[in-house]
Amino acid sequence: MELIQNNRCFDGEQRIYRFNSSSLNGESRFGIFLPAQALAGQDCPALFYLAGLTCTEETFAIKAHAQRLAAQLGFILISPDTSPRGEQVAQGDHWDIGQGAGFYINATQAPWAAHNQLEQFVAEELYALVREQFAVQTDSIGIFGHSMGGHGALTLAFKYPEKFKSVSAFAPICAPSQCPWGEKAFSAYLGDDRQGWQAHDATSLVQQKGKQFADILIDQGLQDQFYSQLNPALFQAACAQVGQPLSLREHAGYDHGYYFIQSFIDDHLQFHAIQLEKA
Repeated sequence: MELIQNNRCFDGEQRIYRFNSSSLNGESRFGIFLPAQALAGQDCPALFYLAGLTCTEETFAIKAHAQRLAAQLGFILISPDTSPRGEQVAQGDHWDIGQGAGFYINATQAPWAAHNQLEQFVAEELYALVREQFAVQTDSIGIFGHSMGGHGALTLAFKYPEKFKSVSAFAPICAPSQCPWGEKAFSAYLGDDRQGWQAHDATSLVQQKGKQFADILIDQGLQDQFYSQLNPALFQAACAQVGQPLSLREHAGYDHGYYFIQSFIDDHLQFHAIQLEKA
């Protein structure tokens, strides 16, 4: 693991590391914010943030403005890249497939399966690496994300509730098996067996697994240019059906971008602080 960037930020450090990933079969990078408490050796709660289509490990650190409150709360923030990268990794035909569009799943189809093992990368390899290398409270780790990363956060939380004790999302793709983005990605990465897709669909996972969390926070802008892809109402209905508490907040005037995320990022960090305290 090699440190390639380190910037002082609110008395902590915003860093970027690169390492050779066995899951992705190549080099990968991740961002991590370490508050002053962690730099002093104190174990801190941690949040994994999964970014959306076209983003990298830097996007969240630069655009979300999360470090100020994370420093006050003593949160470590981890932001992996959104896909494998490099000349050896297959390119997609558009920005919604291939590099920058890993969908946080383990691909089973060629040519994607050789590198796109994002679920294993986040939930196993990077999760273990962060716990091993940094001052993390191992029983206080949450996950959140945006858009494709909101899909990733919800699905990984429901698949690994023993690892991720809290979950929230900004404008997540709530039912990828029922929208064009998800249908394209799942067909490419997983093949045509639509039944198999359900293991990677947050709405289906809630129906399968029932209540897993004391609460889930989702924020959604009503001026979101991709609203038709996101289907928050389907996820809301599934949660209601199984008794999974959900705080779905819809906001007039807000779109899909990081100005929206900046506006509500503090609420998400405070939500995770409360949920992890209860866990």
